[in-house]
Amino acid sequence: MKIDVFFTPVGLNPSDLAGRTVVVLDVLRATTTITVALAGGAKAVLPAASTEEALRIAQNLERDDVLLAGERRAVRIPGFALGNSPQEFASEAVRGKTIVMTTTNGTQALIAAQGAREVVVGAAVNFALVVQRARAALEQHSDLVMLCAGRERQFALEDAFAAGRLTKVLLPEGGLRRVEVNDGALASLEIARHFGERWLRALRASAHGRELAELGFREDVKACAEENTHPVLPLYADRRITAHRPPNEG
Repeated sequence: MKIDVFFTPVGLNPSDLAGRTVVVLDVLRATTTITVALAGGAKAVLPAASTEEALRIAQNLERDDVLLAGERRAVRIPGFALGNSPQEFASEAVRGKTIVMTTTNGTQALIAAQGAREVVVGAAVNFALVVQRARAALEQHSDLVMLCAGRERQFALEDAFAAGRLTKVLLPEGGLRRVEVNDGALASLEIARHFGERWLRALRASAHGRELAELGFREDVKACAEENTHPVLPLYADRRITAHRPPNEG
């Protein structure tokens, strides 16, 4: 059994992810926001690498059915309908819409993961379902990758904490003696041990969390730290993220 954690997509080769299940983590805020959007009834989220690519994708979709969303340095892109705040993606804003999204970090990580066997969008708000899907991948394939979006191509504490929380829950009885982990997984476990299950403390301690608070997004940080509030599992395939819901959710 093998678990790898990568703290950013920088330097990854397609062979690092090919044939593997990958959980992409950008807790502040893209993977949280995508989960909230799909829970609110959005048809799909289409990640784009740049503002220009987002505009091109949107031009090929029905105008009334598409919303442009995205940020650069945490601020909504001028002319876009939505930014990257989960609070903007209430059901009345997104229901029935296809959202074309580009963000500084999260959409880049998703695009980097697209050669994987399966790409799961993970956050605190859908943590239990991510655990369930990741455990199934380990049972079936004995292999799992957690890909942190990071922050501007560098390490981000909040994503590493999320990876550590997930790794800790997934460790089999016997712990590290029964699973092969890379250094990223070991480091993320130490971060998770430090913060325990306190998502909000970890997110507030991070540089990105502090920056968001200074920019007026303090409530976003709190929303991104709430566990299991949106029971939707977003899966990314063929450049589209769509919702996989538990059987009892329809």
